[in-house]
Amino acid sequence: KMATVSLSFNIDSPRWDQSTFAGRLKHFLNITDPRTVLVPEEELDQAKALVEGCRAGLVPPGSSQEQLLYAKKLYDSAFHPDSGEKMNLIGRMSFQVPGGMAITGCMLQFYRTVPAVVFWQWVNQSFNAFVNYTNRNAASPISVRQIGVAYVTATSAALATAVGLNLYTKRAPPLLARWVPFAAVAAANCVNIPMMRQQEIINGITVTDENNNELGRSRRAAVKGIAQVVLSRITMAAPGMIILPIIMERLEKFTFMQRIRVLHGPLQVLLCGGFLLFMVPAACALFPQRCSLALADLEVELRDSIMAKHGDKVPCVYFNKGL
Repeated sequence: KMATVSLSFNIDSPRWDQSTFAGRLKHFLNITDPRTVLVPEEELDQAKALVEGCRAGLVPPGSSQEQLLYAKKLYDSAFHPDSGEKMNLIGRMSFQVPGGMAITGCMLQFYRTVPAVVFWQWVNQSFNAFVNYTNRNAASPISVRQIGVAYVTATSAALATAVGLNLYTKRAPPLLARWVPFAAVAAANCVNIPMMRQQEIINGITVTDENNNELGRSRRAAVKGIAQVVLSRITMAAPGMIILPIIMERLEKFTFMQRIRVLHGPLQVLLCGGFLLFMVPAACALFPQRCSLALADLEVELRDSIMAKHGDKVPCVYFNKGL
């Protein structure tokens, strides 16, 4: 017999404490589970209907708390937290492990020639553009032209860094050349994410009080959120792209590895997957998704407006930083 749902159950209440890294890590291990990318569209839509019904107090008779929590997991993995719209598959954080492992593994394997560097950096930036657009703060629309400019700028930054460093490290120790892809990825992230989310910096993003009541729009909040996302994305890539080249360089000295060169690429892809399986949720958990900013750090006009309406009852504001 199924256990019924408690009257005090709130489907939007976090299962784990989001003020701690451990709590956020458990949360993102749950919603970035790569197995959710295999869930059929129909089941995702059913999960959304169940979550929205639960929010309205319309829980189907006989539903268990476990069913509702699984529906919320699917909902969080596939639907945007701001708009509630279904995200494209490639842009979901749950696709970061299968997508990222394939691209990162190939970047690390094919780093020696300029054409290979150009191709795989282009593939990576195309993938990043999907991810950054999908996980933006949805309250700040961006035009097709701005998306195009962001994509071209970030791709150019990645290619310039990768090709430039590739030529520079030709006489350097082999390990340095293996780290070139990471340098290019880090440089591109510093360009791609702010460019893709430029509307947030230009117009500000919606900030709320503790109870989600809108207080206005803040550019400083947008800058803080985007800076945290950039740092998270670089952290996500760092262990695999820094440690894996060291592992591969050691392995390639063994005779048996020299005999199976054709398997080096697939091996790097699998090892990248192992790193990303942990690093995707860990990097997402570095900072709370519901970010806060002290009232004193807001723009003067917004701060004065909030103080005029609420006095000292609002010590800080909250906003979705994106992922």
